Amino acid sequence: MNYLPIYATLKDRPALVIGAGEVAYRKIELLRQAGARVLVIAQQIGIEVQALLDQDLVSWWKTEFEPADVNQAVLTIAATDDAQLNEQVAAAGVQYHRLVNVVDDPALCQFIVPAIVDRSPVQIAISTGGAAPVLARQLRQKIEQELPSYLGPMAELAQQYRPQVKEQLPTLSARRLFWEQLFDQPIFTDLVAAGQTEQAAQFLTDQLQQAAKRTQAGFVTLVGAGPGDEGLLTIKGYQALQAADVVLYDALVGEGVLNLIRRDAQRVAVGKRAHNHSVPQDETNQLIVHYAQQGLRVVRLKGGDSFVFGRGAEEIEVLQAAGIRYAVVPGITAALGATAAAGIPLTHRHYAQSVVMVTGHCRPDGDEVNWACLARDRQTLVVYMGTIKAAEIRNELIKHGKPAQTPVAIISQGTLPTQTVARGTLHDLEQLAAQAERPALMVIGEVAQLAL
Repeated sequence: MNYLPIYATLKDRPALVIGAGEVAYRKIELLRQAGARVLVIAQQIGIEVQALLDQDLVSWWKTEFEPADVNQAVLTIAATDDAQLNEQVAAAGVQYHRLVNVVDDPALCQFIVPAIVDRSPVQIAISTGGAAPVLARQLRQKIEQELPSYLGPMAELAQQYRPQVKEQLPTLSARRLFWEQLFDQPIFTDLVAAGQTEQAAQFLTDQLQQAAKRTQAGFVTLVGAGPGDEGLLTIKGYQALQAADVVLYDALVGEGVLNLIRRDAQRVAVGKRAHNHSVPQDETNQLIVHYAQQGLRVVRLKGGDSFVFGRGAEEIEVLQAAGIRYAVVPGITAALGATAAAGIPLTHRHYAQSVVMVTGHCRPDGDEVNWACLARDRQTLVVYMGTIKAAEIRNELIKHGKPAQTPVAIISQGTLPTQTVARGTLHDLEQLAAQAERPALMVIGEVAQLAL
């Protein structure tokens, strides 16, 4: 980061502009919009700047610049066509440790003026660090088209009611949740957009009263992180990560997805791998309830989809028993994401008309596996967490009628840049599984021979 983006308070504070031509006028107007007291140093005054002088909107301080002049202002802008003078102003900024901008000369600048999208008090500054000003202006134009004009009035209304919200909602998490939900309410935004400020204020007050009456037991969102690639996370999943106070995540969640978590959110690893259950499920359940009962917004982040071998249903049952509100954001399960990334269709009119997804790990007291059902013809079998039991899976399928030459594929680290696909036959399954990187997904059936 070459520049620190900051918003400076200039109201009733002196700002110095060297020059009084057309370029200087544009900078003067920008400073005036920020409430600065503009001091001008120039030998000659242009028409636009003269009009400001006539209205006592700016001050013509002097005609000749001296290095110490930069000490009389919060910041200085040099906007002349005299290269030597501009260099003198820049050198004065370095000498006196003052912020100086030389228009259209980034090498001489101690600060730069970004392209601005103004929805005061909402402001968005865009900068390329002087590398491509035209690109910054194009980005500003695109953002201008996207952002509604009512953002300013809506922010002003929020500012007016912040003390009241803080009084009625004592925790930071509760206040954040209230504002997020309010700004997402079409009724509220429509009232503000229509200029019906009183009605919008009444709606805000009503929503605040309801929020104050709600339980402070927090809120839990189960988010499916997808098979690995952060680009496959849903928009709702991303929004939940950005709003979370604490995120409990599994070992299968990709690093790219973890990087999307709000920076100041607490992260808690509760991952489980075969033969290495670092955090038992019961303890994970207790942690979710513990954080929620503190009034926090909790995200339970799971690889793939929470309801496909993710034990999400068990966690929901615990939340229901504790009376904690929750939501579920589905994710792309590995059977869909990893096979698509490998070019393997789960169904194909010539090879498979059905798909069965199973896990290689069953409950110790679980029912006997229906191998005859899994060995059916013209069916794709997808096995999660099955590499350790590859020999048993192969033997049982062949025993129940699945041909030993049935195509198989083992997809390792699906959808990630490190993804690999090992192909062979059911007869080779144990050997393929032993060589596969984990996490890995088994695909058994005629479609496994395809690589579309």
